[in-house]
Formats: sequence, C-alpha cells, structure tokens
Amino acid sequence: MKAGGGPRARFAALTERLGERNPLPAGTLTVGGGLVVNGIMSYVFLGLAARTLGVDAFGPLSVLWALIYLVGPGFFLPLEQEVSRSLANRRARGVGGGPLVRQAGMLGAALVAALVAVTLVGAPLLLDHLFDDQVLILVGFVLAIVGYSAVHLARGTLAGLGRFRGYALFFVYENSLRVAAAVVLALLGVDNAGPYAVAVGLAPGVAIGLALLGEHDLASEGPPAPWGELGAALGSLLAASVLTAFLLYAGVLAVELLADESESDQAGVFLAGLAVARVPVFLFQAVQAALLPKLSALAGAGRFHEFGDRLRRLLAAVGLIGGIGVVGAALLGPFLIDILFGDAFALDRVDLALLALSSAAFMVAVALGQALIALEGQSRVALGWLVGVLAFLGITAAGEDLFLRVESGLAGGSAVAAVVIGVLARQRLHGRLRAHPHTLTTIDRTTTIEP
Repeated sequence: MKAGGGPRARFAALTERLGERNPLPAGTLTVGGGLVVNGIMSYVFLGLAARTLGVDAFGPLSVLWALIYLVGPGFFLPLEQEVSRSLANRRARGVGGGPLVRQAGMLGAALVAALVAVTLVGAPLLLDHLFDDQVLILVGFVLAIVGYSAVHLARGTLAGLGRFRGYALFFVYENSLRVAAAVVLALLGVDNAGPYAVAVGLAPGVAIGLALLGEHDLASEGPPAPWGELGAALGSLLAASVLTAFLLYAGVLAVELLADESESDQAGVFLAGLAVARVPVFLFQAVQAALLPKLSALAGAGRFHEFGDRLRRLLAAVGLIGGIGVVGAALLGPFLIDILFGDAFALDRVDLALLALSSAAFMVAVALGQALIALEGQSRVALGWLVGVLAFLGITAAGEDLFLRVESGLAGGSAVAAVVIGVLARQRLHGRLRAHPHTLTTIDRTTTIEP
C-alpha cells in the first residue's frame, strides 16, 4: 500500500504529525491521569479532615502536610531525578541499570537514617512549635520519611525505563488510601489530628508497594555503576531540591511561625487556599516526571536544536496553564474553598490570585530547572533556587499583613528563581549548540528516542 493511500496509513501519518507537535513528553498523559485522581483525593482528604477536626485541630495536621512534602520530595526527589536521568541514558545505549538502582537504594537508606536521626533529636522542638505536642503527628512524619524514600527510588526507576503505568498507579493509590482512612476515622468520631497524621505518613509506602505489584525486571543486569555516574551531581541536586520544596511549602510553616496568638489557627486556612490555588502544580507533576528522561535522552544524543525547540513549546504550554490557573483561582477559588473546606476557611480573591501567580512562576522555574539538569547544570539549578529562597525571605520579612507578606514572598521568590534559572539554562544550551553546530534542527524520523 502506498504511503497515505489508505485510511489506516493516513491515520498513522496524522498521529505521527500530532505527536511531533505535542510539546509534552511521552508518558505525560499516563501520569497525568494518575495525578488527576491523586489531586481529587487529596482535596477530599483535606476537606474531610478539616470539616471533621475544625479549624483549630486541623492546624497541626496542615503543618505536618506541608512539612512532609518539604522533607520527603525535598530530600528524595534528587535521587529520583538522577536515577531517572542515568537509567534513561543507559537505556538509550542498551545498557542494563541494575547496579545503578542498587547503588541508589544504598544512598537512599543512608539519607533516611540521617533524617530520622535529626528528627528524633529535634523532636522536642517539633512537638512544641509545630505539632501541638501530639506524638502521633511526629510518628506520622517519621513514617512519611521512610515511605517517600522508597517512593522516589521506585519512581525514578520506572520513569527511567519509560514505565509510566506503575508511576501513575502510585498517584492513584496514595491519597485514595488516605481518604479511606479518613472516612473510617470520621465514622469512629476521632476528633484529634494524631490518627490522621499516621494515615498520612503510612500512605506513601503502602501505595508504592501496590503500584509495583505488576512490575518486573526493574533492575536488569549491567556493568557496574561508578559512584560518579549517580552521585557526582547529587549534592547540587539535593540542595536544589530542598530549596525548591522550601519555596513550594514554606508558606504554611511561615504562617504558623509568624502568627500571633490571635492568628494561631491560620495555618490551616492558608493550606486550604494553597491547595486550591495550586491545582496546576499537581498536574504539572505529570510533565515533570516524563520531562527529565526525555530531555536527558535528547541531550545524550546531541540533539540540542530539538532540545531547545521542545523546551520552548513546553514553556509556552506551562505559561498558558499558569495564566488560566490565576484567572480560575480568582474567579472560582472562594467558591471551591467553601465547597471543600467550609466557610471557616474562607480566603478572598486577591489572596488566591497571588497564590496562583506563585504557582505559575514556580512551574516555569521547575521546567527550566529540568532542562538545566538534563544539560548537566545541577549546581546552576541550586543557585537559581537559592536566589529565589532569599527573595522569598526578604519579601516576607518586609511585610506586615500575615497572609499578604507570605503570598507576596512566594510569588516574588518563584519569579526570581524562574528568571535566574532561565538565564542560566539559556547560557548552557547556547554553549552546547556552539560546541555541536551541526546537530539536527528538526526531528529525525529515522531515530526514536524514548520515552
């Protein structure tokens, strides 16, 4: 049959053209489906817990929620990113990644031991200043540290191998398990945050175990992995990741620490607004999961013109999504908060628009950071986020109104980080293009890079 001569051939050609024009990496839609479920379930869990516990009792749980996502992804996402990048590189060369995965597991275990030790040493301060003297909240925090170490190692392996079904299933299970636990606790009449905190901490480990049930051959044999293959840039990635997570979740902690006695219940209110304003960030995780392996594969193959083209289209898509998020938060945010959390957690439109603006800038910074990591510029990513965090601290310190100062700090800090990382990424990419002036300027139809 001649090319384009039949319906099936024409359909295949159309699919190929659409795939080339799609700015999102392969695997995005699969992971996105899981993230939609995860996002919906997170709102159900938080809303159910907030309504059951009330504003005062929900406060310590909201602080735990922010701290878990600051420490868990903050410290273990670099492991996922490096495993994903290195496995994608090995896979493109037809090399097995088992030794690399095992080496990453040892690094993760050492990091867990260090974080748990620090947590136990600092337990009196955590209980006194953040956890309302509830030991079960501290237990939930420790469980989450252990769980997220396994989660990020497994997710990095799955992403690097292009197996996004298992990656997506984790998101389906994680907050669904929390919702199931919250329903049971609500039916039992539990009115303190401790048992909810244990459910929050247990969910990641259980969810990744369920997601891996159908997977096999995740650690195929291959040549030994020198420590430099995985760990050369791990310190820079760790610094960048902790600073990124700080800028994403420090708002709740800042509200808790800056509030006076009359504002002691405001951390939970702020988290409710943050959750609604950051819907696009939840969905962006799907792009983030598939983006690094794709860009790493393009960089590893020397296809820097295509690298730049895909990045530009992705940034345009992210900017559009962020803009829609700002408008949506301003128009629909108060209504959504009332539906999900109740009128005790109300925030006005300006607060929600500022939080959504910070989310838009944050997504742009993360996308640029992923590109810079793929170009082996991890230390530059850390520098960009450090400047953003310093901007957040400076803006927040200069303000007076509790919410406005934190919201402005988040928006300003994220924007500064995006600008700095963008400039550094542009310099890095132009350097690669000058060094490889004859790389392909369009997609090579005879070569496929996965994922």
